Amino acid sequence: MRVHMLAFMLMLGGGLAAPVGAEDFKALVERTQRAKPEFAKRQRDLLAERYDLADRPAQGVTMARGKPVQDGVRVRLPKDVTWESLAAMTPDEIKAKKLWPAGFYPLPHPHHEAGGMIFPQPLIDETKRQTARDLTRFDLDFDLPQHLLPEFPAPIYLTTRPDLGDVSRGQLVTLANFHELFKDIVNPKQLEGLRLLVTPFPQAQFNATDDRRSLQPHLGVACFDCHANGHTTAATHTVGDIRPDEHRHRIDTPSLRGVNVQRLFGSQRAMKSVEDFTEFEQRAAYFDGDPVQAQRKGVNILERGSQVHFMAEVQDILDFPPAPKLDVFGRLDPTKASEAELRGEKVFHGKGQCGTCHAPPYYTDGSMHNLRTERFFEERMINGRKASADGPIKTFPLRGIKDSPPYLHDDRLLTLDDTVEFFNVVLGVKLDAKEKKDLVAFLRTL
Repeated sequence: MRVHMLAFMLMLGGGLAAPVGAEDFKALVERTQRAKPEFAKRQRDLLAERYDLADRPAQGVTMARGKPVQDGVRVRLPKDVTWESLAAMTPDEIKAKKLWPAGFYPLPHPHHEAGGMIFPQPLIDETKRQTARDLTRFDLDFDLPQHLLPEFPAPIYLTTRPDLGDVSRGQLVTLANFHELFKDIVNPKQLEGLRLLVTPFPQAQFNATDDRRSLQPHLGVACFDCHANGHTTAATHTVGDIRPDEHRHRIDTPSLRGVNVQRLFGSQRAMKSVEDFTEFEQRAAYFDGDPVQAQRKGVNILERGSQVHFMAEVQDILDFPPAPKLDVFGRLDPTKASEAELRGEKVFHGKGQCGTCHAPPYYTDGSMHNLRTERFFEERMINGRKASADGPIKTFPLRGIKDSPPYLHDDRLLTLDDTVEFFNVVLGVKLDAKEKKDLVAFLRTL
C-alpha cells in the first residue's frame, strides 16, 4: 500500500520529489501541464459545491483603500437544514446525521498533492511589471476569486509615523521602489531590513534547479510576496511540519500588521519571537521542512544579528489600519458607533464569548486554542486533504479583520458572516439572527 501511494504521489508531481535524473525538466513540465486542467476542475467543483462565490459587496463597507467587503453567508448548508436548526443540534447529532456543512471542513490547497507556494494573479502581474520576476507556476493556478481576497496593493501604516497614513502611496513595495518610498521615513537599519524583506531567495517551487515549478530558472520568492506590503495577498502554501502529506494544512497567509503586539508566531508552531519565525521561514518553511532539499535548491541562511534583527525591526513597526470608531481602550465610542454596532459589541463580549479569546485593544489573548471541530464529523478525504483534527491554533488579532479575508487558518471561511455562523455552531452559543447580524457589524469596525 505504501509503495502504491508513493507511485501515485510521484505521478501527481506532488510534495515528493522524483529522484535526481529520473525525469528531465521538459518531461516534468509536459506531464504536470497535461494534468493541470483536471486538478483545476476538481478544485473549482469543490468550491462551487461548498460556497456561493458571487460578487456581492456589503452596502457602504470597504477595506482601508476602498475595496468592497463581501456580504453574507457563503457556506452552503445541507438540504433541509437551516443555520438555526444546525446550531440547535449537539456535535454528536451533527456527526451522526452527517450535517457538518461542506464549507466548514478544512479547505484543501488548489492541488493538495502537489502543494507549494501559489500566488493570486494581481501579485504575479505587478511583480512581473516592476521587477521582471515571474511568480507564475506552470502546473497550477490560484483558486479563489479576486473579489473574495484582500485589497491589492494594501496600504502600509507605521507605528512610528501614524501622521503619514498610507506610506506605500498606493504602490506594491518591491526591490524596484522600496528605497524611494522609505528612505526618508525609516532609519538605515530598517531600510536594510526592508530590502531583505523584498529580496527574493530560493524556495521549493521557485529556484534555479530543474526541480522547480517556474518555466525559467528563478531567483526565488520574497517575504513580501506572500505578505505584500506587510499585509497579505491570501497567497497559500501547505504547512511544512506535518506528515503525511494528506494531513498537511493549507496555509492562510496572515497579515503582518500588529506583529509588535503578538507573542506567538505561526498558526500552530507557537514560536516566541518574529526573529525565530523569520529564520524558520527561510530555513524550513520555504523548503517544506526538508533540509536536504533546501541545500540542493539554494537555501539562504540569514545571519541573526545583521539580517534577521533588521527584518524584524521593520515588521515590528507595521501598524493596524485606522479604526475611527474605537476609543483608546479598543472599545466602541458610543458617540461614533451605530446602534447595531454597539449591540454587536455586547454580543462579542457577552453571549457570543468572542472576547474570551479576542480581548481588546488588539483582540487577541496571545495564546492558542483547540476548537476540536473533529467532534462534528467523521474523518474523510477531500481533494487529497484528510479532514481530521486540526489541533490548537493561534489566536490571531481581530484588529483590521475586515481587510483580511478569507478566514480561519486555512481560508475555509470566505466572509465574516461565515465566520460568525461557524463559531456559533462550534461554541454552541446559539445566537439568533439579529445577534449574528449585529456581531458582523461590530467586527467590521475593528
